[in-house]
Amino acid sequence: MSARDLIVGEAELDSQEEDESFDEETGEVRLKTNGVNGLNGHIDDSSEEEDDDDDEEAAAAIRKDFIVEDDEEPEERERKRRERKKRRREEREEEEAGLDEEDFDLIGEANPEFERRTTNEPKLKRLKRGHKEDRDEHKPKGVENIFDSEEEDEDDYHNQRQPHRADPRNQRDEFADFIEEDFDGPDGAPDDDDADIARTTGRTYTGIKDATGLDEAALEDMKEAFGEGDEYDWALNIQDQEDEAEQHVIDPEDPDAIAKGLELKDVFEPSQLAEKLLTDEDNSIRAVDVPERFQLARKPYKDLLLTDDQFKERGNWIADLLWDRKGLPSELKDPFRKAVAKVLEFMAVDEYEVPFIIQHRKDWLIHSQKIPVTPDPSNPGAPDTVLDAKKLLTHSELWRIAEFDLKFRALVEKRNALTETYTRLQDMDDFQDDILKDMLPTATTMEELQDVQDYLHFQHASRLADLAAMNASSTANGIHRRPGSSKALFERVRSSKVYGLVRAFGITADAFAQNALKEGRPHYTEDPNERPDDLADSENIMDPPDYSTGAQCLKAAKAMFAEEIFLSPRMRKLMRKAYYQDGVIDCFRTEKGLRRIDENHPYYDFKYLRNQQMRDFARQPDLFLRMIRAEEEGLVEIKIRMQNAESFRKKLYSVIESDNFSEVADAWNRERREVLDMAILKLNKIMARGVKENLKNECEDQVAQRCREEFTKRLDQAPYKPKGMQLGTIPRVLAISNGAGAFGREAVCWAWVEEDGRVLENGKFTDLFLGDPERGQEDGVDVKALVKLVERRKPDVIGLSGFSADTRKLYKLLEEIIERKDLRGAEYEDEDGIERTDKLDLVIVNDEVARLYQTSQRAMLEHPGFAPLTRYCVGLAKYLQNPLKEYAALAKDIISITLDPAQSYVPQEKIFRFLETALVDIVNLVGVEINDAVSDWYTANLLPYVSGLGPRKAQQLLKVINLNGGSVGTRAELVGDADQQRIGAVGPRVWANCASFLYIDFDSSDQDADYLDNTRVHPEDYELGRKMAADALELDEEDIEAETSENGLGAIVRKLVRDDQQEKVNDLILEEYAEQLERNFNQRKRATLETIRAELQVPYEELRDNFTLLSSEEIFTMFTGETRDTLYEGMVVPASIKKVGEDYIEARMDCGIEGTIPLSEISSRSDISPRQLFQQFQTVQAKIMYLNRKTLAATFSLREEEVRNPAKKGHDRMPGDWDDAQERADKESMKEKNDVSGRTQRVVKHPLFKPFNSAQAQEFLGSQARGDVVIRPSSKGVDHLAVTWKVSDNIYQHIDVLELDKSSQFSSGGTLKIGGKYTYTDLDELIVNHVKAMAKKVDEMMLDEKYQNGSKAETERWLSTYTEANPKRSVYAFCIDPKHPGYFFLCFKAGQHAQLQSWPVKVVPQAFELQRNMYPSMMALCNGFKLLFTNMQSGKRR
Repeated sequence: MSARDLIVGEAELDSQEEDESFDEETGEVRLKTNGVNGLNGHIDDSSEEEDDDDDEEAAAAIRKDFIVEDDEEPEERERKRRERKKRRREEREEEEAGLDEEDFDLIGEANPEFERRTTNEPKLKRLKRGHKEDRDEHKPKGVENIFDSEEEDEDDYHNQRQPHRADPRNQRDEFADFIEEDFDGPDGAPDDDDADIARTTGRTYTGIKDATGLDEAALEDMKEAFGEGDEYDWALNIQDQEDEAEQHVIDPEDPDAIAKGLELKDVFEPSQLAEKLLTDEDNSIRAVDVPERFQLARKPYKDLLLTDDQFKERGNWIADLLWDRKGLPSELKDPFRKAVAKVLEFMAVDEYEVPFIIQHRKDWLIHSQKIPVTPDPSNPGAPDTVLDAKKLLTHSELWRIAEFDLKFRALVEKRNALTETYTRLQDMDDFQDDILKDMLPTATTMEELQDVQDYLHFQHASRLADLAAMNASSTANGIHRRPGSSKALFERVRSSKVYGLVRAFGITADAFAQNALKEGRPHYTEDPNERPDDLADSENIMDPPDYSTGAQCLKAAKAMFAEEIFLSPRMRKLMRKAYYQDGVIDCFRTEKGLRRIDENHPYYDFKYLRNQQMRDFARQPDLFLRMIRAEEEGLVEIKIRMQNAESFRKKLYSVIESDNFSEVADAWNRERREVLDMAILKLNKIMARGVKENLKNECEDQVAQRCREEFTKRLDQAPYKPKGMQLGTIPRVLAISNGAGAFGREAVCWAWVEEDGRVLENGKFTDLFLGDPERGQEDGVDVKALVKLVERRKPDVIGLSGFSADTRKLYKLLEEIIERKDLRGAEYEDEDGIERTDKLDLVIVNDEVARLYQTSQRAMLEHPGFAPLTRYCVGLAKYLQNPLKEYAALAKDIISITLDPAQSYVPQEKIFRFLETALVDIVNLVGVEINDAVSDWYTANLLPYVSGLGPRKAQQLLKVINLNGGSVGTRAELVGDADQQRIGAVGPRVWANCASFLYIDFDSSDQDADYLDNTRVHPEDYELGRKMAADALELDEEDIEAETSENGLGAIVRKLVRDDQQEKVNDLILEEYAEQLERNFNQRKRATLETIRAELQVPYEELRDNFTLLSSEEIFTMFTGETRDTLYEGMVVPASIKKVGEDYIEARMDCGIEGTIPLSEISSRSDISPRQLFQQFQTVQAKIMYLNRKTLAATFSLREEEVRNPAKKGHDRMPGDWDDAQERADKESMKEKNDVSGRTQRVVKHPLFKPFNSAQAQEFLGSQARGDVVIRPSSKGVDHLAVTWKVSDNIYQHIDVLELDKSSQFSSGGTLKIGGKYTYTDLDELIVNHVKAMAKKVDEMMLDEKYQNGSKAETERWLSTYTEANPKRSVYAFCIDPKHPGYFFLCFKAGQHAQLQSWPVKVVPQAFELQRNMYPSMMALCNGFKLLFTNMQSGKRR
């Protein structure tokens, strides 16, 4: 084999099989010729042939990789495993069922004439005797076999080692299994003679007489002694049936597979089923007639049943949580409580989701009352009262109620578990704990329940242990609590005489807490007659050997009393209340934060923040979340304390101390104060932790709610409405974008999208510019093409967007083309009925969805031949046509959209949960035409957000509709129709939720069509709608009966529509009708009647707001990625010089904003030309003097005095909120450290230059991405620079750069050298061609499948484990060398018993270096390693 055979990627080798293999002992290549080994001439037996096949496969696999991967499919491996399992089971049965030595001896005693067959030399054709090389073939390979990676078939290996037993059910010759038949016929078929002697098999026991040589009488005797041998056939039959079922292979393509017993889990992996929502749990959700979102949310509490008292408690509990934020008048508190209770009844009892309640139970959310008014003499007929209505609950609050309902269920579940435990303890040991009795039923928060649980486990640990022992379980209340050493210590104190000293403190922990809370009658502290130390030394207290001295006893008693105070539920309640009322938050920087957080750091605004109240963070929750993130990064430490801690402590002293005046009382009071200090120290820690966690959750909820509100605004947009079109009409769109391309130099893509969403045309403009007629300059060729396109297609609007500030230039160009070429939109009729047209609308489109769409799998499937930028244009057009559908199509990718600057500090699951509620609200506001959803998957994306549905039930709905014929005629069909043989798609409860939000276009030609099925009116209110239609038409009962009997129930409404009399419903007085319904039927329908009136006139009217055009600020952020906080006037930024003129300079920032630098702002020296100071493409530090956010233009200054004094952000802080003294001390400290370093402080005009030392550079790069760079001064002198770049986490490479051709001591060198080998002309070239090139190679290495994320020891351990599991394989892997940045280890092991070896791999620009050889890619590196290793082994053999 040549070295070329080992190279990966050779097409010739990959497309054909080499008829050669490796010898297992020598590793040499051997050729196979017609089953005869060319080296020894022996005929291979069957096992050798299979081994050779493996060798051939392994040799082919070596050309692909270093090791041969197991390419068997999981189903194939599972089939083989079952076969082996069955084979082993049958062999055990054969061994158990066969006649053993004792059986034959008994037969011989019964029949002396019987002789056992001797097997000295059976008449066999040939025995299966293994060759020596076969016996040695499983020895581990040597290093020379490193590329011989074949793997012996596991079944063959098993067969060679399993003893072959006779089958008692066939009674074949006991040596039959060892005979190897001669297959001399063609194609390996047996000879005719061999075929004639083939035996049939079965479970019948034949041949026993022949086998034993017994006559019939002796055989009968043997049967009487041993039976017929078929007593256990029934068990064997069952076993065979199970084996057949296990071995049964089902074809997934078989249409009758389901009938044969095929299940999805037999075909697909569990992860695939979960992804497709096809697990058993998913099917259960589909089947249960409960809204899907309710099922998922209530899953942890599905077995929880609330009592009537708990129902009432839940309503009050949730109402109290919401009331404080409502700001309603106090007289509305009682109606508010009733509204909350009614909403909970709708959700928990009726199983109604939020959209249904908002749409069809809104009257219960409104408090209305009639207020008398002063009579108007001029209008005697005016009513004497007016209706005053106030909305009690909003959309968001209904979702909050649903969330609070889940929290209350969790609270009740935990409380029930604790109550059950307490009850079981009482049943076991008759006792009464007043604290548990009082505190457990009244606990209203999870914190209070946790306090009770902690108290229970502390106070009754021994009883809980006894209860667990009785139940043979270690969980007494469903929560496993392992007793700690401290608990055991306190149990010893409680059971010893020392506890008498605890009681001697004169007051219990609970009594002390009650006094502090001022609950119940006061408890007084009693003093003993003896001093604490004297009492501790008494025999009544000391309890040897654990407590043999008074000091030990007193120490243990104080610790015990302090622990009782610490674990007192009432004491914790007191402390928690104090913390929430008087708690303040301080932020302290760490040593790491001192260096990392400078004045330009985003965390600087809280680096020295002090004395912040809880309510301060309620106004700015993002501030606290950023503080939490900084603490997680180790930059700051957040401390929560009580503002008046000392006064609070003194108050508690007065509560626990006795009022007596004596030396003994003073001594005991000192001990009590020490105990209280010990308890408060522990309480402070747990309170601070709890307050911080609760405040974090509250801030996360506020940010998530802000995201929801912003997302609702983006969803609540109707399709773009050009002039003359009705709101809600889908426009025809021409979308254009230059992407990230430079304006005027790169192509502009466009796509034409019809109103039905079809992309009929797309293309590119490469020559799009307007000429100058005055100078005789003609327009670009594509201007005429654009004009023809507009005139041919007549778009309603042109949508435009892009990835850079250059898109603004494209917008101005298109605006000028529309104006100069007089491009107009589609014709429409004005109010006077005159046909007219207006200038074509040009709109900058929000592209957040289009950016996700262009690279999505959905876009690639819809438009496989389109370029990404063209797909981006399609996304822009579809956004203009229907923003709601575009957002809904994103599914869980909606969390990728930035809705709030603090969004990244909130868990994605919480963000998605809040955003999903916004989608549910707007989708149900708009409704879904169910037949459109069946035929259009784009519309079907809305179905999961319909009330009552979800992803699973939406799938089921569409599936059943298709089974029913593919269309829906009436809403009632969705629950099934036996007469029309229609299957129910949803259950009654789900149907009640979703019916009014799934509408069906009304077809007046269909006599069975119901007009109300095309409205927001719920089927439960159809009778109201029909009555209102009859009243509007002034029909009497006879007319109504005649019309309905002839044309059906919907005839009255159809008549109203057919006669075009809908406006008559406006004449109806609905107030009296609503009062009658409430008085007679307890139905509040005032708002529902208004909805019916509106729907009878305009069914499913577009209720969304008009399409929202982007503001200048939003366009600025979209094109530049900057905000007012990240880019502002006075800020110093890096800018690249585009052009240097005589009296000006044009520059461009990284965000794409271009600006000018007038001569007065270039330099303070007027005698030097700008061209002498600066050159094109140079990067400079510039100060923004003026920023136009609308035109994306700026004015800069390069003057030294301006650049040195950038504008600082102003912070509006109250006195005492900032630690100015600490800030000054830190600045002085940092200045001293810089001065002590003694290094000349160079300033290099480059955006990546920082005045850092190596440690500071590493700190700065710690949170940056891999490959990021810092240029800094070098300790080697002014003719050197240091470049530090991040290789990986906590690994940084420092590169020494020698500067040559320097014009002055402090200027940058004209030539930059690295290691005497690499030469660059400037820093930008060095960064791109050296550092970034190496970073790219590091990425290539770490993304390779052979790379291991771990240390060298872990990688070697993995290699050893792998070779132990695969003894005949050799394996290699790469891992990083943390001690030598820029280096990797190539670790390899050539077989199970070979030594572990490693070679260093160095990363250099554009290549990897191994053994002084350069390899441009990972593939070349792997192939090069194989060649080097092969050559090395060949040299050893020679």
